Amino acid sequence: MSETRPKRALITGITGQDGSYLAELLLEKGYEVHGFIRRSSSFNTARIDHIYQDPHVQDHRLILHFADLTDGTRIVTLLNEIQPDEVYNLAAQSHVRVSFDEPEYTADTTGLGTIRLLEAIRASGLECKFYQASSSEMFGASPPPQNEDTAFYPRSPYGVAKVYSYWITRNYREAYGMFACNGILFNHESPRRGGTFVTRKITRAVARIKAGQQSELFMGNLDSVRDWGYAPEFVEGMWRMLQHDQPEDFVLATNTAHTVKDFLQLSFERADLDWEKYVKFDERYLRPTEVDSLVGDPSKAQDLLGWTPKVLTPKLAEIMVDADIAALAVEGSHYVDAPVKLS
Repeated sequence: MSETRPKRALITGITGQDGSYLAELLLEKGYEVHGFIRRSSSFNTARIDHIYQDPHVQDHRLILHFADLTDGTRIVTLLNEIQPDEVYNLAAQSHVRVSFDEPEYTADTTGLGTIRLLEAIRASGLECKFYQASSSEMFGASPPPQNEDTAFYPRSPYGVAKVYSYWITRNYREAYGMFACNGILFNHESPRRGGTFVTRKITRAVARIKAGQQSELFMGNLDSVRDWGYAPEFVEGMWRMLQHDQPEDFVLATNTAHTVKDFLQLSFERADLDWEKYVKFDERYLRPTEVDSLVGDPSKAQDLLGWTPKVLTPKLAEIMVDADIAALAVEGSHYVDAPVKLS
């Protein structure tokens, strides 16, 4: 890396929840941040609009590029142009239930997209560090608590695609000596989580019910157990992985367990509501194969990276409900511009 320029990072999936928080973090640390965005007839940059920098302004440090993980040629071209020091692969078709409806597309983006990036880095001869966003969904039916040594048993096309990406990342690390890490992240949420994901679906409904704009919330399996953390803390863990002396794989989690029903109760209670009066069952939200319990053991990340989560599920539910209630007061607002500052 040249001493005359700031450290340079490339984030795929920069317009998503994690990508937006990671971009903020890296900009705060003085990085020049490049991001891939998909070309669309409508804008999908709401999560990063507040950090957008006019490309006409001198010394701007946030640069966006049209690209897609299904287009290997474009990836090679841009990597040669950008010459990043760090690459964070966060892009994916990331909705587990949708992956059953679109398994081929999920495999192409979530699975093969990773090999396109890795091969582009290798073929270009880039000396950069690579972060792969792996998922607790890879563990699937393996009993908790799950850690870096737990066997994978994915229960969805999404989980299967993530297992492929995990192993191809390890293979390139071992075959070509690349600094390539897998971050096996358990569920991490925020006010920027997409509205179709279960936690945000719940907290948005709570806000609308409280405001008299909604009367029912339809849900699927309420007994699934998950380990929910706070997304801004998890992207800090991603960055720490690439600052570690050696490329290794790490689990990021809170090591706490709550059911979907627990999250419902916590969220509705925050607004002084009784969830049982509003929630109804809809079998369309069930998965063909369910994942009963995901609870992660982050001991390795705590020991080697000094990473410890502070926001646990009860506090997370408060943050998200409060943000969605506040968002209703702002026309067209669906997320909070900045992470909540913790004391």
